[in-house]
Amino acid sequence: MRCGETVAAGGGFLPLLPRGFLLLLGVCNALSLEIKASPKVRAFVGEQVSLKCSFKSSSPITESLTVDWTYRPLTGGQMETIFHYQSVPYPTTVGKFKDRISWVGNVAKGDASVAIQSPVMSDNGTFICSVKNPPDVYHNIPQTTLIVTERGLSFQLTSAVLLSILVFLPSVIVVVLLLVRMGRKFGVLKEKKKSGCKKSSIEVSDEPEHTETDNRLRKLRDWCLNCVDTDEEDPY
Repeated sequence: MRCGETVAAGGGFLPLLPRGFLLLLGVCNALSLEIKASPKVRAFVGEQVSLKCSFKSSSPITESLTVDWTYRPLTGGQMETIFHYQSVPYPTTVGKFKDRISWVGNVAKGDASVAIQSPVMSDNGTFICSVKNPPDVYHNIPQTTLIVTERGLSFQLTSAVLLSILVFLPSVIVVVLLLVRMGRKFGVLKEKKKSGCKKSSIEVSDEPEHTETDNRLRKLRDWCLNCVDTDEEDPY
């Protein structure tokens, strides 16, 4: 049943109703196709970019299915068809997208995506994916905005790159600190060899203490010997 036709209800018929009212009642299934597309796609100059478009149809896929991609620059103007598909792809043979747009979809899987080779900044604009699968011809109209920029010398930190930096940077710092410390120790040992293995400050500071102790022991021994001699000389 199509919009505008009478609808059977019980034993009679409903009078002809406005299309908008039929849509609200759900009597007329106008949106028999559902299309999804990315609202915004970013690309870099010279690097291929894919414009994703998927669809769901309430009718079986047939050779009558068509896909059309249209484009309008950011500066405005009329929409122009840049790609057509019906059983086989028909990319545009004129205009700025000539020899630069290709089919990467699969209608059997509900995929109507295309790819643009060597995008440039003047490609920035609005792209619309339209699918018709008779008798399903009514659908929503999603729009995709393409933004092409220069990559330059900058790079984007992906999650993998960021994780690698967080893991390896501390290890590199530890290794560098160890190498610096080993280098200092090697330099100290080298200086000691050049100076003839001089005693350390601790060894030098210990020498006076040992000499003073020896002197005290020697005095104590002499005193004891004197005491013995004195005892032997005294009469009882």
